Amino acid sequence: MGFVKILNGTYRGETVSHQEFELVKDITHGKKGSFITVKPNETFGVGRNTLRITVEEGDYEIIGATPAKEESDEEVMDRIENRFSILDDMTKASIDGNCRAMIVVGPPGVGKSYGVERQLEKASLFDRIQKTKLHYEVIKGAMTPIGLYATLYNYSDKGNVLVFDDCDSILLDDLSLNVLKAALDSGKRRRIYWNSDSSYLRKEGIPDSFDFKGSVIFITNLNFDNLKSKKLQDHLEALQSRCHYIDLTMNTMRDKFLRIRQIHRTGDLFQHYYFKGDEGDQVIEFMEENKHNLREMSLRMALKLADLIKISPDRWKHLAAGTCLKNSF
Repeated sequence: MGFVKILNGTYRGETVSHQEFELVKDITHGKKGSFITVKPNETFGVGRNTLRITVEEGDYEIIGATPAKEESDEEVMDRIENRFSILDDMTKASIDGNCRAMIVVGPPGVGKSYGVERQLEKASLFDRIQKTKLHYEVIKGAMTPIGLYATLYNYSDKGNVLVFDDCDSILLDDLSLNVLKAALDSGKRRRIYWNSDSSYLRKEGIPDSFDFKGSVIFITNLNFDNLKSKKLQDHLEALQSRCHYIDLTMNTMRDKFLRIRQIHRTGDLFQHYYFKGDEGDQVIEFMEENKHNLREMSLRMALKLADLIKISPDRWKHLAAGTCLKNSF
């Protein structure tokens, strides 16, 4: 893997001087100038997947390649576990109101939503006992701009947390993005406006402006750094600048499988199946043996296989071959 030394450059207005980075892509010339794409080092850009550092010719040096040391399985699981530990800590900070906004990025089926919802459920235990309104809401699927505005209003009080899970339609709509950016603004006062007449808002008793004091967690499968749409990149960079950004760094089949194994070894994965033997180990072994032929490598797939064991302990592998594997018959 190549490395580059930035002699003099900038990243989002911050000076980058005499620092070495792992090179992702050599210099690219665009309308706004030239930039080099690199991975963060230990002191600059921590928490991001890649950085695009603005440079001029002569402001950097390619300094060759260093063989990358392959991570062991234990190192991969420790890395992933650390990322999810950070996610737990930041979710707690959102509940406490110390984190206004967070974006969580990772592939589908690895437990992004589960970890966030588990922390919210723990924090809302007293509300459930008292049968009062919960201080959080998890929104899944498509949402219109006016629906977004109304939802933000309903959870605008301090201490409330809104989770948008796979609501990527918000990112593709200019009006929704503007509403969301106002909710995530870094200023002391986050004022949100709806500047057009709406019978729906009148009917619901929702004003045309309000202060948002809650927290927002946005969970998505989109990798912000790999999007090709320049317009969408600009919008998402505006969101990133307002939010804490957590990339769960699971980009390979191996990472996903080891994430599943990691959860299994904690005892959480199959706890509701009450297996009496080594059925859970059998599921993990089956997934490893068939990792290139599974329809998907995910926690959901592990639970599907566990369901099949409950259906037919003796024939579950035969059932799995017909329902969970590609090109099996």
